[in-house]
Amino acid sequence: MNEVYQKTLVSPVKFTGIGLHSGQKSEITINPAKENEGIIFKRIDLKKNNIIEANFKNVSSAKLCTTLENKHGAKVSTVEHLLAALYITGIDNAFVEINCEEVPIMDGSSKDFLAVLTETNLINQTKKRKYLKISDKIKLVDGEKKISIEPHNSLEIDFQLKYENKIIGKQKNIIDFQNDDLKDVSSSRTFCLFEDIEKIKKNGLAKGGSLENAVVVDKDKILNNGGLRNDKEFVNHKILDLSGDFMLSGHRILGKVICYQGGHELTNLFLKKIFNTAESFKFIEISNYKIPKKVFTKESEKIAVNA
Repeated sequence: MNEVYQKTLVSPVKFTGIGLHSGQKSEITINPAKENEGIIFKRIDLKKNNIIEANFKNVSSAKLCTTLENKHGAKVSTVEHLLAALYITGIDNAFVEINCEEVPIMDGSSKDFLAVLTETNLINQTKKRKYLKISDKIKLVDGEKKISIEPHNSLEIDFQLKYENKIIGKQKNIIDFQNDDLKDVSSSRTFCLFEDIEKIKKNGLAKGGSLENAVVVDKDKILNNGGLRNDKEFVNHKILDLSGDFMLSGHRILGKVICYQGGHELTNLFLKKIFNTAESFKFIEISNYKIPKKVFTKESEKIAVNA
């Protein structure tokens, strides 16, 4: 069932890790936020002009990760796994303090974020949640990459990958974020081909990358101890990325997504197209029942994860 009211945290939670691309030690504190604020980042290492709104209009780069930038040039990158975790846990409003330019990669998925956030007390706020509900099909084609969305009562993602590498190969999965078990999706790690690592590092990226935070495929084998976490880990990670990037709409989107060979860049282009096609969606509130303001308590009070 879709939630009626917006939610935020009762108290702050902290995470520490390393930036996948920067290699820097990264610390974030996710704080409660007021109704309708959405997800806001604050670069506490900068003295001024350090507020960055998590909005698709602020995406300055979507190459290998999603980077947000404000009009003063302050950036925060690799936001997608954290945003996916906030989506899955139902957090609408959060003020995220960060001490550097990149969100910690943790284990390369949303698993570590969710381990804490699902055990964190949340509270219903006074304002109702506004959903972006698709009413007509929207489609975007960029070369061989394709993505579309059509009316549906939840967020369902049908994603297909096609790689020449036989380990990755052709993978497809369909996930309904309201009705399905999201464990495999949330724990699926970012991945790359071993042959691409040198090129990525020459471009100044993946300075913090390791087998502890990414799946590395070398021809016909997985280099990570223990192999894959699930049979569809590659496509499941792409689904995770897409759900996180969709949070940049500022709303939870209700629609059936079909994506082929997509990624951060395609998703950002698609969000722009959705908002430029105003006749194809509407904002709705769930109003068929009322619930009181309530704190959602959890048994555990663990509030920190160290990578």
